[in-house]
Parts: sequence; structure tokens; C-alpha cells
Amino acid sequence: MSARRWSDQALSKAAGIRLVVFDIDGVMTDGRLYRSDDGQEIKAFHSRDGLGLKALMHNGFTVAVLTARQSNLVRVRMRELGIERLIQGREDKGLAFSELLRQAGFESAQAAYMGDDLVDWPAMLQAGLKICPADADGWIRERVDHVTQAAAGRGAAREACELLLDAHGLLDRWRASFC
Repeated sequence: MSARRWSDQALSKAAGIRLVVFDIDGVMTDGRLYRSDDGQEIKAFHSRDGLGLKALMHNGFTVAVLTARQSNLVRVRMRELGIERLIQGREDKGLAFSELLRQAGFESAQAAYMGDDLVDWPAMLQAGLKICPADADGWIRERVDHVTQAAAGRGAAREACELLLDAHGLLDRWRASFC
């Protein structure tokens, strides 16, 4: 089953990953910025992505979020999911990623980064595993280890979670836990 969904190279790199860092806009959301009439930001998160993120944490992965924007909505959603490592408002994602690695105690080869656009590349460049959604910027898609079949905000993060679980031999056990 794995060979049809992800390459042997992606599985091999994923096997050493312990820290998984996700961008928000264009990864966990569709990337569009919605505003209500009163200026309040609105985002749509996919529930399947949330379940995948919880699966990673339940299976011993450290999950973090790194976004250039500031959003109370993101803070609330990450709190709901139990994600404690949330870095917002950092436009220099390369520097923020380096700091996160040091603070969390991981080497770059142990970290995955999922992003979708040029601003993510400085962080992705350092990551041992680079992942992007199907609808990411074309330049990014050409340079990552895995491009999901799913689009941003439509299960792309979940697919990344399943790749990592599969590489660690945990995917089937996680799925069976619901039977």
C-alpha cells in the first residue's frame, strides 16, 4: 500500500522524523484569507487533518506550528488539538525553525516541515523531510520529498501524518484502534 501513496525515498526520510512542523495558511487551510464585515478573520480547518495531528502526538511525535501571520483563531484551534508549540508572527521562518530545533532538542534530520509557498522554503531547506500540498507553489512542489495528493485545507496535513505514521510502522495499528 505504501509504495502507491509515497516514494521509498520519502518513507526512508520519514522513518527518522520525530518533530513535525506545519504551516497554517496554504497547508492546514486552503490559503484564502476570509474576513467578516467587522474585519474578523475566518479560517476553515479540516477535521481529518486534526485527527491526523492528534495521531502523531499520541504516537510520540512532537508537533509544532510555524506561521508568519498572527491569529487568535489559530491559537484556539491549536489549543483544541493539544499543540503546545505554536509560533506565530515570524516572517523569517528559517530563523524560527532553527530556534525551534534548538529549543525542542532535535537535529534537522529529525524534523519534517510542511509548507506551501516561497516564505516556507528557508525552513524547509533545513528539514530532513520536506512536504507540501498538491496545490502548493510550483517551485516548491519541484523541490520537496513528497507532494500530497490532497489540496491544502482538504486533508493534505492528514496525508503527511499518515506518511509519517506509515514510515514508523504505526499507521495500521492507529487505523485498527478505531475498529
